[in-house]
Amino acid sequence: MNGEASSGNIADLAPLPVPRGWQVKRLKHIATVQTGMAKGKDLAGSETVDVPYLRVANVQDGYLDLDDVATMSVPVADLPRYRLQPGDVLMNEGGDFDKLGRGHVWQGQIDPCIHQNHVFAVRPHGVSPAWLNAYTGSAPAQFYFMGQAKQSTNLASISSNNLMELPVPVPPEPVQRRLLALMDGETARIDALIQKKTRFIELLREKRQALITQAVSGWPTRPVKFASDFRTSGPRGWSELVADGASSVFVQSGDLNNDMGLNLDSAARINAPDGAESDRTCLYAGDVVVCITGANTGRVALAKQSAVPAFINQHLCLIRPSAAVMSSPYLALVLHSRIGRDYFDSRQYGLKDGLSLSDVGDAQIPTPPLAEQQRIVDECMSQMSTIQRLIDTVMRSATLLKERRAALITAAVTGQLDLREAP
Repeated sequence: MNGEASSGNIADLAPLPVPRGWQVKRLKHIATVQTGMAKGKDLAGSETVDVPYLRVANVQDGYLDLDDVATMSVPVADLPRYRLQPGDVLMNEGGDFDKLGRGHVWQGQIDPCIHQNHVFAVRPHGVSPAWLNAYTGSAPAQFYFMGQAKQSTNLASISSNNLMELPVPVPPEPVQRRLLALMDGETARIDALIQKKTRFIELLREKRQALITQAVSGWPTRPVKFASDFRTSGPRGWSELVADGASSVFVQSGDLNNDMGLNLDSAARINAPDGAESDRTCLYAGDVVVCITGANTGRVALAKQSAVPAFINQHLCLIRPSAAVMSSPYLALVLHSRIGRDYFDSRQYGLKDGLSLSDVGDAQIPTPPLAEQQRIVDECMSQMSTIQRLIDTVMRSATLLKERRAALITAAVTGQLDLREAP
Protein backbone atom coordinates (compact mmCIF):
# COMPACT_ATOMS: atom_id res chain seq x y z
CA MET A 1 0.00 0.00 0.00
CA ASN A 2 1.20 3.49 -0.85
CA GLY A 3 0.26 6.37 1.39
CA GLU A 4 1.49 9.57 2.92
CA ALA A 5 2.33 10.72 6.40
CA SER A 6 -0.17 12.82 8.26
CA SER A 7 0.76 16.40 9.04
CA GLY A 8 -0.58 19.39 10.92
CA ASN A 9 -1.93 19.45 14.44
CA ILE A 10 -4.11 16.37 14.09
CA ALA A 11 -2.64 13.18 15.50
CA ASP A 12 -1.45 10.60 12.97
CA LEU A 13 -4.18 8.19 11.98
CA ALA A 14 -3.82 4.48 11.33
CA PRO A 15 -3.22 3.98 7.60
CA LEU A 16 -6.37 3.40 5.60
CA PRO A 17 -6.04 -0.11 4.10
CA VAL A 18 -6.30 -0.02 0.31
CA PRO A 19 -5.35 -2.41 -2.51
CA ARG A 20 -1.91 -2.46 -4.08
CA GLY A 21 -1.53 0.35 -6.62
CA TRP A 22 -3.82 2.72 -4.71
CA GLN A 23 -2.64 5.72 -2.72
CA VAL A 24 -4.00 7.46 0.37
CA LYS A 25 -3.73 11.24 0.23
CA ARG A 26 -4.87 14.00 2.52
CA LEU A 27 -7.70 16.05 1.08
CA LYS A 28 -5.57 19.21 1.19
CA HIS A 29 -3.21 17.63 -1.37
CA ILE A 30 -5.88 16.75 -3.92
CA ALA A 31 -8.41 19.57 -3.49
CA THR A 32 -8.95 23.07 -2.18
CA VAL A 33 -11.55 23.69 0.51
CA GLN A 34 -13.52 26.89 0.04
CA THR A 35 -15.45 28.27 3.01
CA GLY A 36 -18.71 30.09 2.34
CA MET A 37 -20.18 33.55 2.87
CA ALA A 38 -21.43 34.37 6.35
CA LYS A 39 -24.82 36.06 6.61
CA GLY A 40 -25.27 39.30 8.50
CA LYS A 41 -22.00 40.98 7.51
CA ASP A 42 -21.87 44.77 7.51
CA LEU A 43 -21.85 45.65 3.81
CA ALA A 44 -22.17 49.41 4.23
CA GLY A 45 -20.22 51.27 1.54
CA SER A 46 -19.82 48.19 -0.65
CA GLU A 47 -21.30 47.72 -4.08
CA THR A 48 -23.45 44.62 -3.66
CA VAL A 49 -25.46 42.23 -5.78
CA ASP A 50 -28.15 39.76 -4.70
CA VAL A 51 -27.30 36.21 -5.72
CA PRO A 52 -28.76 32.77 -4.92
CA TYR A 53 -26.91 30.86 -2.21
CA LEU A 54 -26.95 27.28 -0.95
CA ARG A 55 -27.51 26.48 2.72
CA VAL A 56 -27.51 23.20 4.63
CA ALA A 57 -31.18 22.56 3.78
CA ASN A 58 -30.29 22.55 0.06
CA VAL A 59 -27.46 20.02 0.37
CA GLN A 60 -29.00 16.63 1.07
CA ASP A 61 -27.38 13.21 1.21
CA GLY A 62 -26.68 12.36 -2.43
CA TYR A 63 -28.82 15.05 -4.04
CA LEU A 64 -29.54 18.77 -4.03
CA ASP A 65 -32.91 20.24 -3.04
CA LEU A 66 -33.16 23.39 -5.16
CA ASP A 67 -36.91 23.99 -4.75
CA ASP A 68 -36.29 26.74 -2.18
CA VAL A 69 -33.06 28.64 -2.84
CA ALA A 70 -32.76 31.95 -1.00
CA THR A 71 -30.72 34.98 -2.08
CA MET A 72 -28.02 36.92 -0.26
CA SER A 73 -26.37 40.31 -0.77
CA VAL A 74 -22.67 39.93 -1.50
CA PRO A 75 -20.04 42.56 -2.43
CA VAL A 76 -19.45 42.50 -6.17
CA ALA A 77 -15.71 42.25 -5.52
CA ASP A 78 -16.22 39.08 -3.43
CA LEU A 79 -18.47 37.26 -5.90
CA PRO A 80 -15.60 35.40 -7.65
CA ARG A 81 -14.34 34.22 -4.25
CA TYR A 82 -17.62 32.52 -3.30
CA ARG A 83 -19.00 31.61 -6.71
CA LEU A 84 -19.61 27.90 -7.18
CA GLN A 85 -18.08 26.10 -10.16
CA PRO A 86 -19.27 22.89 -11.86
CA GLY A 87 -17.45 19.97 -10.28
CA ASP A 88 -17.36 21.46 -6.77
CA VAL A 89 -18.14 18.84 -4.14
CA LEU A 90 -20.56 20.45 -1.69
CA MET A 91 -20.22 19.27 1.91
CA ASN A 92 -22.10 20.39 5.00
CA GLU A 93 -20.08 21.77 7.85
CA GLY A 94 -22.50 20.24 10.33
CA GLY A 95 -25.75 20.63 12.21
CA ASP A 96 -27.59 17.48 13.26
CA PHE A 97 -25.31 14.42 13.25
CA ASP A 98 -26.89 13.11 10.04
CA LYS A 99 -25.96 16.32 8.20
CA LEU A 100 -22.25 16.25 9.01
CA GLY A 101 -20.20 15.93 5.82
CA ARG A 102 -23.14 14.97 3.60
CA GLY A 103 -23.11 16.44 0.13
CA HIS A 104 -23.30 16.25 -3.63
CA VAL A 105 -21.47 17.38 -6.75
CA TRP A 106 -22.47 20.83 -8.06
CA GLN A 107 -23.19 20.80 -11.79
CA GLY A 108 -23.81 24.52 -12.28
CA GLN A 109 -27.60 24.25 -12.03
CA ILE A 110 -27.82 27.94 -11.03
CA ASP A 111 -25.33 30.56 -12.19
CA PRO A 112 -24.18 32.61 -10.46
CA CYS A 113 -24.65 30.83 -7.15
CA ILE A 114 -22.65 31.03 -3.91
CA HIS A 115 -22.69 29.04 -0.68
CA GLN A 116 -23.25 29.93 2.94
CA ASN A 117 -20.49 29.42 5.52
CA HIS A 118 -22.16 26.23 6.80
CA VAL A 119 -21.51 24.57 3.42
CA PHE A 120 -18.01 23.85 2.12
CA ALA A 121 -17.19 23.86 -1.60
CA VAL A 122 -14.41 21.31 -2.10
CA ARG A 123 -12.70 21.76 -5.48
CA PRO A 124 -10.75 18.62 -6.48
CA HIS A 125 -7.65 18.71 -8.68
CA GLY A 126 -6.07 15.33 -7.94
CA VAL A 127 -9.14 13.11 -8.06
CA SER A 128 -12.48 13.13 -9.86
CA PRO A 129 -15.36 15.01 -8.14
CA ALA A 130 -17.57 11.93 -8.40
CA TRP A 131 -14.98 9.75 -6.65
CA LEU A 132 -14.41 12.27 -3.86
CA ASN A 133 -18.15 12.71 -3.37
CA ALA A 134 -18.64 8.94 -3.17
CA TYR A 135 -15.86 8.56 -0.63
CA THR A 136 -17.09 11.35 1.65
CA GLY A 137 -20.39 9.48 1.99
CA SER A 138 -18.69 6.22 2.96
CA ALA A 139 -18.35 4.74 6.45
CA PRO A 140 -14.58 5.51 6.86
CA ALA A 141 -15.11 9.18 5.93
CA GLN A 142 -18.15 9.53 8.20
CA PHE A 143 -16.17 7.91 11.03
CA TYR A 144 -13.41 10.47 10.48
CA PHE A 145 -15.86 13.38 10.45
CA MET A 146 -17.45 12.29 13.72
CA GLY A 147 -14.04 11.76 15.33
CA GLN A 148 -12.78 15.22 14.37
CA ALA A 149 -16.04 17.15 14.81
CA LYS A 150 -16.79 19.57 17.58
CA GLN A 151 -19.84 18.08 19.28
CA SER A 152 -22.61 19.32 21.55
CA THR A 153 -26.10 18.05 22.37
CA ASN A 154 -27.44 16.51 19.10
CA LEU A 155 -25.15 18.80 17.04
CA ALA A 156 -21.76 18.46 15.42
CA SER A 157 -19.56 20.60 13.17
CA ILE A 158 -16.19 20.14 11.49
CA SER A 159 -13.68 22.88 10.71
CA SER A 160 -12.11 23.42 7.32
CA ASN A 161 -8.69 22.62 8.82
CA ASN A 162 -9.87 19.23 10.06
CA LEU A 163 -11.68 18.58 6.80
CA MET A 164 -8.47 19.17 4.83
CA GLU A 165 -6.75 16.41 6.82
CA LEU A 166 -9.26 13.77 5.66
CA PRO A 167 -7.38 10.71 4.30
CA VAL A 168 -8.77 9.87 0.85
CA PRO A 169 -8.05 6.60 -1.02
CA VAL A 170 -7.04 7.36 -4.60
CA PRO A 171 -7.03 4.44 -7.06
CA PRO A 172 -5.63 4.76 -10.61
CA GLU A 173 -7.99 6.63 -12.93
CA PRO A 174 -9.13 3.53 -14.89
CA VAL A 175 -10.07 1.85 -11.61
CA GLN A 176 -11.90 4.99 -10.47
CA ARG A 177 -13.95 4.98 -13.67
CA ARG A 178 -14.88 1.30 -13.42
CA LEU A 179 -15.84 1.52 -9.76
CA LEU A 180 -17.90 4.67 -10.31
CA ALA A 181 -19.73 3.03 -13.22
CA LEU A 182 -20.44 0.00 -11.05
CA MET A 183 -21.66 2.18 -8.18
CA ASP A 184 -23.78 4.37 -10.44
CA GLY A 185 -25.64 1.44 -11.92
CA GLU A 186 -26.34 -0.34 -8.65
CA THR A 187 -27.11 2.77 -6.60
CA ALA A 188 -29.51 4.00 -9.30
CA ARG A 189 -31.40 0.73 -9.02
CA ILE A 190 -31.48 0.94 -5.21
CA ASP A 191 -32.47 4.62 -5.30
CA ALA A 192 -35.40 3.83 -7.60
CA LEU A 193 -36.65 1.22 -5.12
CA ILE A 194 -36.21 3.63 -2.20
CA GLN A 195 -38.11 6.32 -4.11
CA LYS A 196 -41.04 3.95 -4.70
CA LYS A 197 -41.17 3.02 -1.04
CA THR A 198 -40.91 6.67 0.02
CA ARG A 199 -43.83 7.58 -2.24
CA PHE A 200 -45.86 4.69 -0.84
CA ILE A 201 -45.21 5.96 2.69
CA GLU A 202 -46.37 9.44 1.63
CA LEU A 203 -49.58 7.96 0.21
CA LEU A 204 -50.21 6.05 3.44
CA ARG A 205 -49.73 9.22 5.48
CA GLU A 206 -52.10 11.10 3.17
CA LYS A 207 -54.66 8.33 3.67
CA ARG A 208 -54.24 8.66 7.42
CA GLN A 209 -54.80 12.42 7.24
CA ALA A 210 -57.91 11.98 5.08
CA LEU A 211 -59.26 9.43 7.56
CA ILE A 212 -59.02 11.90 10.45
CA THR A 213 -60.42 14.81 8.46
CA GLN A 214 -63.43 12.82 7.32
CA ALA A 215 -64.14 11.57 10.85
CA VAL A 216 -64.21 15.04 12.48
CA SER A 217 -65.93 17.01 9.71
CA GLY A 218 -69.51 18.24 9.95
CA TRP A 219 -69.69 19.23 13.60
CA PRO A 220 -70.11 22.82 14.88
CA THR A 221 -66.75 24.43 15.61
CA ARG A 222 -65.32 26.42 18.46
CA PRO A 223 -61.88 28.04 18.82
CA VAL A 224 -59.17 26.37 20.89
CA LYS A 225 -59.20 29.32 23.31
CA PHE A 226 -62.80 28.47 24.28
CA ALA A 227 -62.04 24.77 24.61
CA SER A 228 -58.95 25.03 26.84
CA ASP A 229 -58.20 26.15 30.37
CA PHE A 230 -54.62 27.16 29.76
CA ARG A 231 -52.21 28.03 26.92
CA THR A 232 -48.61 29.13 27.19
CA SER A 233 -45.22 29.01 25.51
CA GLY A 234 -41.94 28.05 27.14
CA PRO A 235 -39.34 30.27 28.82
CA ARG A 236 -36.43 31.95 27.06
CA GLY A 237 -32.87 31.47 28.20
CA TRP A 238 -33.29 28.01 29.62
CA SER A 239 -31.00 26.47 27.00
CA GLU A 240 -28.15 27.63 29.23
CA LEU A 241 -29.46 25.31 31.97
CA VAL A 242 -29.11 22.16 29.84
CA ALA A 243 -26.70 19.71 31.48
CA ASP A 244 -25.87 16.05 31.07
CA GLY A 245 -27.39 13.95 33.82
CA ALA A 246 -29.79 16.69 34.95
CA SER A 247 -33.02 15.65 36.65
CA SER A 248 -35.64 17.06 34.25
CA VAL A 249 -36.45 16.85 30.53
CA PHE A 250 -36.31 19.95 28.30
CA VAL A 251 -38.71 19.41 25.39
CA GLN A 252 -37.76 21.15 22.13
CA SER A 253 -39.32 21.24 18.67
CA GLY A 254 -37.17 18.37 17.39
CA ASP A 255 -38.59 16.10 20.11
CA LEU A 256 -42.05 16.13 18.47
CA ASN A 257 -42.38 13.26 15.99
CA ASN A 258 -44.74 12.90 13.03
CA ASP A 259 -47.15 10.65 14.93
CA MET A 260 -48.35 12.92 17.76
CA GLY A 261 -45.65 11.60 20.07
CA LEU A 262 -42.84 13.11 22.16
CA ASN A 263 -39.37 11.54 22.02
CA LEU A 264 -38.48 12.22 25.64
CA ASP A 265 -35.80 9.52 25.90
CA SER A 266 -33.53 11.45 23.54
CA ALA A 267 -34.52 14.94 24.73
CA ALA A 268 -32.07 17.28 26.44
CA ARG A 269 -31.84 17.28 30.24
CA ILE A 270 -32.14 20.40 32.33
CA ASN A 271 -31.83 21.61 35.90
CA ALA A 272 -35.11 23.53 36.05
CA PRO A 273 -35.31 26.33 38.63
CA ASP A 274 -38.08 26.44 41.18
CA GLY A 275 -40.74 29.11 40.77
CA ALA A 276 -43.75 30.28 38.80
CA GLU A 277 -42.06 29.90 35.40
CA SER A 278 -41.39 26.22 36.05
CA ASP A 279 -44.95 25.71 37.26
CA ARG A 280 -46.30 27.41 34.12
CA THR A 281 -44.23 25.47 31.59
CA CYS A 282 -44.28 21.99 33.14
CA LEU A 283 -45.95 19.29 31.02
CA TYR A 284 -48.63 17.01 32.42
CA ALA A 285 -50.24 13.93 30.92
CA GLY A 286 -52.99 15.07 28.54
CA ASP A 287 -51.39 18.38 27.60
CA VAL A 288 -51.32 19.06 23.86
CA VAL A 289 -48.09 20.52 22.46
CA VAL A 290 -47.83 22.54 19.22
CA CYS A 291 -44.55 23.65 17.64
CA ILE A 292 -44.91 27.37 16.85
CA THR A 293 -41.57 28.29 15.23
CA GLY A 294 -38.93 26.70 13.04
CA ALA A 295 -38.97 23.88 10.51
CA ASN A 296 -41.46 21.83 12.55
CA THR A 297 -44.04 24.60 12.93
CA GLY A 298 -47.52 23.10 13.20
CA ARG A 299 -46.33 19.70 14.42
CA VAL A 300 -48.54 18.40 17.23
CA ALA A 301 -47.96 15.97 20.12
CA LEU A 302 -50.00 14.57 23.00
CA ALA A 303 -48.10 14.42 26.30
CA LYS A 304 -48.22 11.19 28.28
CA GLN A 305 -47.12 10.42 31.81
CA SER A 306 -43.41 11.08 32.22
CA ALA A 307 -41.14 9.46 34.78
CA VAL A 308 -39.37 12.78 35.35
CA PRO A 309 -40.58 16.41 35.16
CA ALA A 310 -40.70 17.75 31.60
CA PHE A 311 -40.70 21.41 30.54
CA ILE A 312 -41.30 23.02 27.14
CA ASN A 313 -39.01 25.56 25.51
CA GLN A 314 -40.01 28.87 23.90
CA HIS A 315 -40.66 27.32 20.48
CA LEU A 316 -43.58 25.27 21.76
CA CYS A 317 -47.14 26.04 22.83
CA LEU A 318 -48.72 24.04 25.64
CA ILE A 319 -52.53 23.62 25.57
CA ARG A 320 -54.48 22.19 28.51
CA PRO A 321 -57.98 21.37 27.20
CA SER A 322 -61.13 21.97 29.27
CA ALA A 323 -62.20 18.48 30.34
CA ALA A 324 -65.90 19.40 30.21
CA VAL A 325 -65.65 20.50 26.56
CA MET A 326 -62.91 18.62 24.75
CA SER A 327 -60.76 15.56 25.36
CA SER A 328 -57.01 15.87 24.97
CA PRO A 329 -56.65 12.99 22.46
CA TYR A 330 -59.44 14.48 20.33
CA LEU A 331 -57.88 17.96 20.29
CA ALA A 332 -54.48 16.53 19.36
CA LEU A 333 -56.08 14.43 16.63
CA VAL A 334 -57.85 17.42 15.03
CA LEU A 335 -54.81 19.72 15.22
CA HIS A 336 -52.73 16.88 13.73
CA SER A 337 -55.23 16.39 10.89
CA ARG A 338 -55.40 18.24 7.58
CA ILE A 339 -57.83 20.66 9.27
CA GLY A 340 -55.16 21.79 11.72
CA ARG A 341 -52.34 21.59 9.18
CA ASP A 342 -54.14 23.80 6.65
CA TYR A 343 -55.05 26.32 9.35
CA PHE A 344 -51.49 26.60 10.65
CA ASP A 345 -50.15 26.94 7.10
CA SER A 346 -52.64 29.74 6.36
CA ARG A 347 -51.59 31.69 9.45
CA GLN A 348 -47.97 31.63 8.29
CA TYR A 349 -48.73 32.87 4.79
CA GLY A 350 -46.43 35.59 3.45
CA LEU A 351 -43.58 36.98 5.54
CA LYS A 352 -44.88 35.79 8.90
CA ASP A 353 -42.40 33.61 10.78
CA GLY A 354 -44.13 30.93 12.84
CA LEU A 355 -47.29 31.05 14.94
CA SER A 356 -48.34 33.14 17.92
CA LEU A 357 -50.30 31.92 20.94
CA SER A 358 -53.25 33.88 19.53
CA ASP A 359 -52.97 31.96 16.25
CA VAL A 360 -53.19 28.68 18.13
CA GLY A 361 -56.05 29.95 20.29
CA ASP A 362 -58.07 31.01 17.24
CA ALA A 363 -57.90 27.56 15.56
CA GLN A 364 -61.45 26.36 14.91
CA ILE A 365 -62.09 22.81 16.14
CA PRO A 366 -65.14 20.70 15.19
CA THR A 367 -66.69 19.96 18.58
CA PRO A 368 -69.07 17.00 18.91
CA PRO A 369 -70.27 15.82 22.35
CA LEU A 370 -67.58 14.22 24.52
CA ALA A 371 -68.95 10.71 23.95
CA GLU A 372 -68.75 11.22 20.18
CA GLN A 373 -65.23 12.60 20.55
CA GLN A 374 -64.20 9.41 22.28
CA ARG A 375 -65.81 7.26 19.57
CA ILE A 376 -63.98 9.22 16.86
CA VAL A 377 -60.67 8.88 18.69
CA ASP A 378 -61.11 5.13 19.20
CA GLU A 379 -62.10 4.53 15.57
CA CYS A 380 -59.37 6.72 14.11
CA MET A 381 -56.64 5.38 16.38
CA SER A 382 -57.55 1.79 15.49
CA GLN A 383 -57.37 2.45 11.74
CA MET A 384 -54.29 4.65 12.16
CA SER A 385 -52.53 1.83 14.01
CA THR A 386 -53.11 -0.48 11.07
CA ILE A 387 -51.76 2.14 8.67
CA GLN A 388 -48.80 2.84 10.96
CA ARG A 389 -47.83 -0.84 11.07
CA LEU A 390 -47.74 -0.84 7.29
CA ILE A 391 -45.70 2.39 7.26
CA ASP A 392 -43.23 0.87 9.74
CA THR A 393 -42.82 -2.23 7.57
CA VAL A 394 -42.13 -0.15 4.45
CA MET A 395 -39.75 2.14 6.36
CA ARG A 396 -37.76 -0.85 7.61
CA SER A 397 -37.49 -2.10 4.05
CA ALA A 398 -36.30 1.33 2.87
CA THR A 399 -33.76 1.47 5.71
CA LEU A 400 -32.33 -1.90 4.68
CA LEU A 401 -31.99 -0.63 1.11
CA LYS A 402 -30.16 2.49 2.33
CA GLU A 403 -27.83 0.33 4.41
CA ARG A 404 -27.17 -1.83 1.37
CA ARG A 405 -26.43 1.27 -0.70
CA ALA A 406 -24.03 2.62 1.95
CA ALA A 407 -22.27 -0.75 2.24
CA LEU A 408 -21.84 -0.92 -1.54
CA ILE A 409 -20.29 2.55 -1.67
CA THR A 410 -17.98 1.80 1.26
CA ALA A 411 -16.84 -1.45 -0.34
CA ALA A 412 -16.21 0.28 -3.67
CA VAL A 413 -14.20 3.26 -2.41
CA THR A 414 -12.04 1.13 -0.12
CA GLY A 415 -11.19 -1.42 -2.81
CA GLN A 416 -13.19 -4.33 -1.40
CA LEU A 417 -15.09 -5.02 -4.64
CA ASP A 418 -13.59 -7.62 -6.95
CA LEU A 419 -13.49 -5.89 -10.35
CA ARG A 420 -12.43 -9.11 -12.08
CA GLU A 421 -16.07 -10.23 -11.89
CA ALA A 422 -17.53 -6.83 -12.69
CA PRO A 423 -19.00 -6.27 -16.17
